[in-house]
Amino acid sequence: MVKAADRAKNPARSSVWLEDRTPRGGGGPAGLDRDRIVVAAIRMLDEGGLTQLSMRKLAAELNVTAMSLYWYVDTKDDIIEYAVDTVYGEIDLAAVDAAGEWRDRIRVLALDYRRMLVRHPWMSPSAGQYLNIGPHAIAVGSKIQEAVRDTGLPLDRQPSAMSAVFQFVYGYGTIESQFERRAAQAGMSQDDFYGESIKAFRDEPSFAEVLEPLGDLLDERASHGSVTEIWDRDFDYAMDVLVAGIETMVSRETRARETRRPPETAETPETAETPEVVEVRETGR
Repeated sequence: MVKAADRAKNPARSSVWLEDRTPRGGGGPAGLDRDRIVVAAIRMLDEGGLTQLSMRKLAAELNVTAMSLYWYVDTKDDIIEYAVDTVYGEIDLAAVDAAGEWRDRIRVLALDYRRMLVRHPWMSPSAGQYLNIGPHAIAVGSKIQEAVRDTGLPLDRQPSAMSAVFQFVYGYGTIESQFERRAAQAGMSQDDFYGESIKAFRDEPSFAEVLEPLGDLLDERASHGSVTEIWDRDFDYAMDVLVAGIETMVSRETRARETRRPPETAETPETAETPEVVEVRETGR
């Protein structure tokens, strides 16, 4: 276990989930506990992002002194790490189990993961900074591993398949969440922000040459309704491609195993023993 006081010395090798935290004597402020701190922190992170969270601002949000927080956490990083694991808990693992076969379980996991990233734009950068070894993160990771294991891919190929699907989801959810936040910061709906951005891009003479091969694609995207509908349509089809890719690789691995398998030995008429030969061999006559 890592001592809390030593975590700052090796932040890349430490985690709040590994620390050996010495309980503080006495009791903390009435009505305050770690869960309440984390819930308030998530609310602040959703509203203002990582740069707006501080121990002082969080204490003010909770109507306590900043020192009161230190009964339950040692640093702001502790709070963010707890917050990261808490939002992993929003992924509905019961719905994953109810989905049945591996294809449907992967889709449910992917969609819930994407939605969680969009709800919490601060989650994407945070997930890459911490070890993600809290109980909810491990539970989600276990469901992902189970679903990919049931594809039939060999063990050494399973991590690659997990990366193909869930690194895609991570990137997709990150871009979607940041686009939504940028539109909100501009005081516009996603549709208006997208429409005005594309119009400005297409109306700029210096981009005319670059845009020529992209015109059909931009027109096609504009014909599919709202930005939300485009996000959903592209995500669903991308998941179809990924699932089909896994199915193709499973078939390829199966054929490769069958090719490597030594042929079963079978007696031919030339090698089969006649009853007379068997009798001589067994009796010695």
